[in-house]
Amino acid sequence: MKVTLKKSVLVLTILTTFLVSCSSGNEEPSSKQEEDHPHWKQPETLAYEIKNAKLWLSDSIIGSSERAIVFAVNRTDSLNFAKMDSVIVPVDLSGDMVCYLPFPLNVSYLKDIDKIIFFSYATQTFGAYEYGELIHAGPTNMGREKDQTPTGLFFTNWKAKKTISTFNDEWELHWNFNVANKAGIGWHQYSLPGYPVSHSCMRLLEKDAKYLYYWADQWILSDKTTIQVKGTPVIIFGSYDFNAPKPWLQLIHDPHSLDISGTDIKRITEPFLNEILVEQKNRGVSTEANNKTAQIESDKH
Repeated sequence: MKVTLKKSVLVLTILTTFLVSCSSGNEEPSSKQEEDHPHWKQPETLAYEIKNAKLWLSDSIIGSSERAIVFAVNRTDSLNFAKMDSVIVPVDLSGDMVCYLPFPLNVSYLKDIDKIIFFSYATQTFGAYEYGELIHAGPTNMGREKDQTPTGLFFTNWKAKKTISTFNDEWELHWNFNVANKAGIGWHQYSLPGYPVSHSCMRLLEKDAKYLYYWADQWILSDKTTIQVKGTPVIIFGSYDFNAPKPWLQLIHDPHSLDISGTDIKRITEPFLNEILVEQKNRGVSTEANNKTAQIESDKH
């Protein structure tokens, strides 16, 4: 669903930092101290089996955290999961959700980037990193075949807790964060049927959309049309075979078939690294200047 900013306004970056990370076992740790980040809990066994959705939901022993993992593995939400027939379920549900998703838990190549978000078209998932540590991940349903989400490097722009889609004024979008203003593309909370279905945007579960809403940085405008500081970098990559079965069904035969490696992330990020670091430095300088100005004004009073 496309939403554009009709009136650009000067906004200040709202920063809320959540320090969470994990250990991958095959990537070098980031430059941050390990004790700054509690480790994700990995399952003892990573394997999947086919289950009947309604029968599995009827099991009262299954807790909310386990259900959330299974919904994410099937790239869906609770309401749409209940409508499904066959679904895939991890044999061992003792781990944290991110450990069932394809993004690497540590990427040393990203150690100099304070914040970055990746959206994988092929796996219909996203991962958010701080200094090379995966701090949040979840499922997404991206653009359908006729309205595919564009790929490449973007930066977060403006955000709104609630807005109306410009594609259909009956669609109310929550926790919307724009990444391509003129194209009206961004992420937001909306129904996840379990496959790419949107009109170019990245649909998310409410908890994930809300998390990224507060975690990512907005742009800063020097006037109504001039961007002074860009927001958080967002890389959308890969492609989706709309004529093939859902790719996560492959996990039944190979639980690592969708894995995205640290080498993959490096290859995807490398063409954009210089621009990302330049914008990051600019954001830091601007933030420091704004803080000094605010302090001066405060001292006057």
